[in-house]
Amino acid sequence: MSPTIRPRRLRQSAPMRRLVAETRIHPAQLVLPMFVAEGLSEPRPITSMPGQVQHTLDSAAREVERAIAAGVGGIMLFGVPTHKDAVGSGATDPEGILNRATAFLAERFGDATVVQTDLCLDEFTDHGHCGVLAADGSVDNDATLIRYADMAVAQAEAGSRLLGLSGMMDGQVEHVRAALDDAGHQQTAILAYSAKYATALYGPFREAVDSSLTGDRKTYQQDPGNRREGLREALLDIAEGADIVMVKPASLYLDVLADVAAASDVPVWAYQVSGEYAMIEAAAERGWIDRDRLVTESITSIIRAGADTVLTYWAIEQAEWIGARS
Repeated sequence: MSPTIRPRRLRQSAPMRRLVAETRIHPAQLVLPMFVAEGLSEPRPITSMPGQVQHTLDSAAREVERAIAAGVGGIMLFGVPTHKDAVGSGATDPEGILNRATAFLAERFGDATVVQTDLCLDEFTDHGHCGVLAADGSVDNDATLIRYADMAVAQAEAGSRLLGLSGMMDGQVEHVRAALDDAGHQQTAILAYSAKYATALYGPFREAVDSSLTGDRKTYQQDPGNRREGLREALLDIAEGADIVMVKPASLYLDVLADVAAASDVPVWAYQVSGEYAMIEAAAERGWIDRDRLVTESITSIIRAGADTVLTYWAIEQAEWIGARS
């Protein structure tokens, strides 16, 4: 007896598959992370992230123009300073590279895209940690919150419309929200990196920001084996006033992403991090995989798991592919 129920009917042609697709990527769901470095005369390639560079201000502007033309939803800026110190003073200096790049790009493109900034000290400290160190060498949570508050005001005054709190300090959302409101920046949004795991996938990022880190960040980033803790952190951040919550990394933490998406009443984002990017690029370089198909499949899987928006280094390329097909 031949089957009556035939699911293959809906897979029989490309137009049919497109018609019934459950998950679709829109360019506006993509955010492009960008590195802007101090003291460069031309962009510097990041060897562990083929195709990515540390930008000058001018090359960053050209990349933002391309992102806007492709329909990408926003850009997330990271600063790479030439000088670092114990408290990351460059992070709050209006002339520091991140604040200067933010002002430069926000003035030119602030009406056309969402200029966002990474709010963390790791790029600016000579020890490479995401916070201020106590006398015993541990990261001092509450002293770090004071620095984060100052950073938040500096970034908002430079023109950032959305602050990405990525340091994983307890109480950071509440503390930053209060500082922003007190300074008159009630409309500046907070993206909380809520479920941020201590993963080996951050390796290439260390090169991208010229990290000074020795040791690890396991006392503040989450244990990769902990699923419930990721949801707990997200719910705490929502209660403290986060406008958006983040799961990072994306691909190895889709279960956590699905948990957070099911429970959250604010938008949920995910970061497809440097190691995720590097693995696909490296395998493609060796001819082991179909690069373009896997890029799209990887982003699709993150959205399928519940992400409303994805930070990805392929944001422009993916958006341009979508535009070419439409």
